[in-house]
Amino acid sequence: MDQFHLQPHEWEALALTLRVGAATLAVAIPLAIAVAYILARFRFPGHGTLNAVVHMPLVLPPVVTGYLLLLAFGPKGPVGVFLQNTFGISFAFNWTGAALAAGIMAFPLIVRPIRLAFEAVDPKLEEAAASLGARKLVTFVVISLPLALPGILSGAILGFAKAMGEFGATITFVSNIPGETRTLALALYTATQTPEGDPIAFRLTIIAAIVAFGALFASEIMARRLKRRLGASDA
Repeated sequence: MDQFHLQPHEWEALALTLRVGAATLAVAIPLAIAVAYILARFRFPGHGTLNAVVHMPLVLPPVVTGYLLLLAFGPKGPVGVFLQNTFGISFAFNWTGAALAAGIMAFPLIVRPIRLAFEAVDPKLEEAAASLGARKLVTFVVISLPLALPGILSGAILGFAKAMGEFGATITFVSNIPGETRTLALALYTATQTPEGDPIAFRLTIIAAIVAFGALFASEIMARRLKRRLGASDA
């Protein structure tokens, strides 16, 4: 049983991974909802460009994304210098940078199901609310958002899973610093690069699988409850 006993640094990597995943969702979900709704409901010059930009992290090599983040948010990058001098915020080589990298890589996976959920909402329901004098924000909060909740939940689960497993952009942008930026994925990589690291890699693999399965299981339960609330058939 000792082979399943996590060492302090392994617990540290797990805790950091969960923190990065939570921070990713906290920041990315509201922005993803706004972007998904705009893409689903509006047509405007630049619509295709916005859609392409949102999905760029899916087609770019993760290392390229990490390098671009380093150029922009690094100690000498324009955004990084501005944030450091103005607000004292630093992303490079910090766990917040790991969350930023994970959030950017996960963003298209979060946006896609939410956009599909908004597109599935009958526009006539929104038009009926508008005809009764409801403001657009009220219509969105009362009608569109609740009906899109299953898609939002799916996006959140996909985003969390992506944040948990993000590797290339993270290691390029914030390196692999123990206790600061070393997530489960980076800890697993480190274990495979060290002599006799197989037991550690095996433990971390099991832990990652358990966390992922738990998230998927919880999402399934929540999705069923949402369907019942929305009056959908569970059969």
